[in-house]
Amino acid sequence: MDFNSFLTQINNLKKRRLGGEESQFKMAPELRKVFSLNDIKNKNPRESAVMVLFYPDENNNTRVILTLRSNYKGVHAAQISLPGGKKDKSDKRLVDTALRENEEEIGIDKNDVIILREMTKTYIPPSNFWVYPFLGYLNKTPTFSINYEVETLIEVLVSDLIDDKSLSTKNMTTSYMENIDVPCFKLNSYVVWGATAMILSEIKDLFKCIN
Repeated sequence: MDFNSFLTQINNLKKRRLGGEESQFKMAPELRKVFSLNDIKNKNPRESAVMVLFYPDENNNTRVILTLRSNYKGVHAAQISLPGGKKDKSDKRLVDTALRENEEEIGIDKNDVIILREMTKTYIPPSNFWVYPFLGYLNKTPTFSINYEVETLIEVLVSDLIDDKSLSTKNMTTSYMENIDVPCFKLNSYVVWGATAMILSEIKDLFKCIN
C-alpha cells in the first residue's frame, strides 16, 4: 500500500467499527481466551498504552513500526512489541502514555504524531496489564533513535501485515504455557505472537474492511 492510498483511507480508519475481541482472538493463544472479564477485573490489572505508528518509507510505501525488546530482566524481554509502556502519574491520558513511550523508545517527537483513534484494549496475563493501543501516523519518513529498551526496529510493510500469507503458527513455551501451538504473524522473518499479534489482528481486519 503506497502512502497516498493510506491517506485516502484516513476517514474510514477513524470511523469503521472495530473488530474487538473477535478480531483479537484470531491470534490469541487458547490459554489467553480462558480469562473472562471478571477474572481480569479481580486481578486489578495496571494500565499501559502502545503506539501503532504508520509512516511513509523512502519509496512512499506505508509501513508500521515494531520493536524487538532488549534482553533485560522482565517477562517481555527479547519479544516483539509495539512502542509503549505503563502509564505514569505524569500522563493525563493513556494516549499521552503512548506518545511519551513512543518518543522515549524510538525517538519520534510526540508533536509529529497524528492520532487516528484508540483500538480495543488487550489484557496481558504474565505482566497483569491492560494495554490500550492507539493508532497514529506521520506525514514524513521518520528518523528513528532507539533507547536501551529496544534492541532493533522492525519496519513492516502494511501490505505484508494485511496479507494472509503472513499468518502462521508456532509451538511455544512461555511463563504461563508449555509446548502449545499459538497463532502468529511472520513479518520480516520475525515471529510476532501474543498481545502484539492480537492488536495487529484487529488492525489487519480494520484495513480489510476498508479495501
